[in-house]
Amino acid sequence: MKGYLGKDRQRTAQHVTATHATVTKLTRKIEGHGHKLYMDNFFSSPELFDDLVKKQIYCCGTVRSNRKGMPQDLKPKTTKLKRGDIRVRTRAELTAILWRDKRDVCMLTNIHSVPAEGNFCNEGRKAVKPHIVMDYNRHMGYVDKGDRTANSYSINRHTFKWMKNLFFHLLDLAILNSYILHSSCGGKKMSHRDFRYTLVRNMLAHAGPEQRIPRPLGRPPDVESHVARLEVCSSKHWPIPSETQLRSRVCKARGVTKKVFVKCRKCEVGLCIKKHVLKITTQRYSSNNIRCDLLKKTWGLNPICK
Repeated sequence: MKGYLGKDRQRTAQHVTATHATVTKLTRKIEGHGHKLYMDNFFSSPELFDDLVKKQIYCCGTVRSNRKGMPQDLKPKTTKLKRGDIRVRTRAELTAILWRDKRDVCMLTNIHSVPAEGNFCNEGRKAVKPHIVMDYNRHMGYVDKGDRTANSYSINRHTFKWMKNLFFHLLDLAILNSYILHSSCGGKKMSHRDFRYTLVRNMLAHAGPEQRIPRPLGRPPDVESHVARLEVCSSKHWPIPSETQLRSRVCKARGVTKKVFVKCRKCEVGLCIKKHVLKITTQRYSSNNIRCDLLKKTWGLNPICK
């Protein structure tokens, strides 16, 4: 498996497309064994088919009519076909066909025999599928059906990070493969949807009950639980907000009249701050429409608490 990360600069310098280089790298281990490879129009091209047939890897798939090396007269814009018409062009072992059903289908193969040209419809005027188209649908149907089934209940969500898209896509494929193995091994018959529900229930039962973190009820805790302890001259003051104005003990002793909204929890006296000594860092506190600015640095106070 290789994730497509955009154009490969090293391969582009060698005049090889990114899709060509990707298929060549993925098929490196099956060279020389005569395997048959089916692919969609994103990868297939005449140059890729010619390169793989030299390594005994034979290919079949839909192809875009504007690919380099495709016959010019098989382009839908230059060729108008009726329902059931087939146009065939060959080059050595490579065969290109253009078949018209509800829309134009362009295919490339070096596995099948060359079909006959003409108009082929049944009695109900429905187009008869060429054997190349039938063989392609039979083999590519597994891939298309797998993608369709996995995307029916996909857990992927739109994101700009390709790593998340790749992870959730691989997780969907793993669940789908588990469902196929469960059905093929004689397990209980259930739909893909019920299988996913059962898988989720078993995973939740294995994980056990959720551990909920208790949240405190009521109002948030007081400020003193968040303020670090202040040490001044071997004394310990714990500041808490005061709902009433208090006179600072230190300012009062110095003959300064000053009222504050901060007090010591232990000694119940007002605490004053010398702002010219401190680096101011504040924390807002509101209680009963009263706002106090608390400073968390060293307090310039004499020992008060006994």
